[in-house]
Amino acid sequence: MIRVLSSLVAFFSITALCAQNPAGEVPKLVVGITIDQLRGDYLEMFRHTFGQKGFNRLLANGLVYSNVHYDFPNLDKASTITTIFTGANPSYHGITAEKKYIVAQNREEFSFFDDNYLGNFTTDKRSPLPIKVSTLADELKIASGGQSDIYAFAPDASQALASGGHAASGAYWIEDVTGKWATTTFYKNKQPIVDQYNRSAQSLTNTIGSITWRPAIDIARYNAFPYTKNRYNFQHYFGLDKKDNIRLFKQSPYVNREVAEMAIKVLESSSLGQRMNPDYLALTFYAGNYEKALDKNYSVEIQDTYYCLDQELGKLLDAIEATVGIKNTLIFVVSTGYFNEQETLPEGMVTSGGDFHPDRSQALLNMYLMALYGREQWIKKYYNCQIFFDRKLLEDKKIDLVDFQQKAAEFLVQSAGVQDVITSHQMLHGAYNENVQYYRNGYYKGVSGDLFLELQPGWKVIEPQSSDSYRVRYNAVVSPVIFFGSNIKPQKVERTIEATEIAPSVAYRLRIRAPNAAGGEILKELF
Repeated sequence: MIRVLSSLVAFFSITALCAQNPAGEVPKLVVGITIDQLRGDYLEMFRHTFGQKGFNRLLANGLVYSNVHYDFPNLDKASTITTIFTGANPSYHGITAEKKYIVAQNREEFSFFDDNYLGNFTTDKRSPLPIKVSTLADELKIASGGQSDIYAFAPDASQALASGGHAASGAYWIEDVTGKWATTTFYKNKQPIVDQYNRSAQSLTNTIGSITWRPAIDIARYNAFPYTKNRYNFQHYFGLDKKDNIRLFKQSPYVNREVAEMAIKVLESSSLGQRMNPDYLALTFYAGNYEKALDKNYSVEIQDTYYCLDQELGKLLDAIEATVGIKNTLIFVVSTGYFNEQETLPEGMVTSGGDFHPDRSQALLNMYLMALYGREQWIKKYYNCQIFFDRKLLEDKKIDLVDFQQKAAEFLVQSAGVQDVITSHQMLHGAYNENVQYYRNGYYKGVSGDLFLELQPGWKVIEPQSSDSYRVRYNAVVSPVIFFGSNIKPQKVERTIEATEIAPSVAYRLRIRAPNAAGGEILKELF
């Protein structure tokens, strides 16, 4: 009798503990929110304009890490988002940037270009196959035996394909010419809600000509910067520039409204989060500058973008609560960790840096190599702070590649504006140091160049045959990572986490394998 009573006491004790630990339950829905160029300092500066349903709700009731770090150079929307959802650096997943240079064909192309697949509602040929490892969504699809529904919505193709992965039920982006929600024939299923919207009178194709961006609230409340000179009720009419209207639209808060509304439509019309296996929704929003804002970095427009994004996040969270329940949903919010500056120097101001002309540096280096190895065109291209050599020519001439790279690097590092030059051989086989490892994390064989250039801060890069130029900056962009819902305990953690830790931590919460190249630590505060 005593033994039976002891067993009953033990049983009820375990049951009580399980009931008090709902955080161990597998969520019915995972919502991964990536916000391109989100800045933590702007979140604090603009917070007085926010409501209580968006950022403030997430920050007050979520597990908030103070900062996320990406351990590789030249961050952009493609490389960072792929890193988030694979838990790996570009050296493993293969997406080093939005675009890449193809040496054999001497041309630039999008990193997700795939000639084997056509587009739906677009002429662009894209697929997720350039991602060389598995993603979080892939592992969920495998674990569920194909039963989990997986959808990704983003302004751009690279963002949708990186977050949706190889196994998505659908990955959609806003087409650059028509404004339709586009996808690729790589994915065999179609989401009827998207097709219906594309053919409706409400689609962006039919409405962009009547959209004018005006401040959402009284601009007197946009008072975060004392440097804003043009405090006026701006108007940006997207029907005016028919060539660039979609591109400019994607720099406005209205692109976030498109993403949020499509996500809500799918939540309300599908059975996401209603079945035994967890489902997955990946969304990408924009929080960067608007190129036609008069005040550039200190504009009214950037404050309006954050205010409107806060409103859209509030609507999204309300929709999740109404359809699935926040307690049944694991939501994570992460920034891409960089910010495209629009720096303008006052007239007459002289800085210690100068102008760096990649084409001139390339020409000087080739002349030096001619003096050493003969009159040939040794360099194929300068691209994205990298030098690509003509490997076939070197092979035909029986020239040692390692020695060639080293001599070129020794010459180039003496150039004005160049801080350091790292060869691909150093990254793959050289002696270890932190700087070499940092560049090695961003190197992928067959995609990256022979030399990586680290330019000095303050120098202005004048790209050849382009009106684009930028000043080199290495400021860290501090951005929080937020986990919310699924009975996660509210907590503020003053620690910088690695971007590669997010995917394995979410996978652990889902009780599935981490993506196959994810070597990051599990975030212990999640459990």
